[in-house]
Amino acid sequence: MAKRGRGRTERERPGLRNELRIIGGKWRGRRVRFPSLPSLRPSPDRVRETLFNWLAPVIEGARCLDLFAGSGALGLEAASRGAGEVVLIDRDPRVHATLLAAVAQLGGGALETICDDAFAWLARGNRTFDVVFVDPPFGEGLAVRACTALAGSRSLAPGARVYVECEAEAGPPSLPEGWILLRSRQAGRVGYHLAQAAPVAVPAPRG
Repeated sequence: MAKRGRGRTERERPGLRNELRIIGGKWRGRRVRFPSLPSLRPSPDRVRETLFNWLAPVIEGARCLDLFAGSGALGLEAASRGAGEVVLIDRDPRVHATLLAAVAQLGGGALETICDDAFAWLARGNRTFDVVFVDPPFGEGLAVRACTALAGSRSLAPGARVYVECEAEAGPPSLPEGWILLRSRQAGRVGYHLAQAAPVAVPAPRG
């Protein structure tokens, strides 16, 4: 996803590597471009490969939300691997325009892109997702804030998987009450973690 500062305007810089490769599924090997912004960084290939191995039992037909889409690496990979619906959120109009171009290039009917602030969108939303990708800018505490916002929203299906990517030195993120940390790994400076959200409580039978 995109790593970029909040409240700052970044200038595009020529010569930056601004292309990613989809590594699995029906679009395997396809390349898509993203803006040449210094802080945009797709999740590394080996991180994505491990993540989607973790998600293999649930990704087919899943409703997926990429909250801080940036380059689109996670959401596009999910769609390539058979997700039934993928919503990509990013508040930067330049990034959003590039995501639209990537979706058009791939011809992905399951993909929807939205230009909005992730937290504002969650507060208004009433759509439910089976898998959520949380990969915000590093160093700003946004991963924990996003998990808290998700737990308080109506966006999670019972037992939804929530993927969190953050700086490795921060360790596993502090999760909302009832969530379970399923997997946790580190690749260089990147920590990546898969959690399961708390299931919806089922009322005890009467009588």
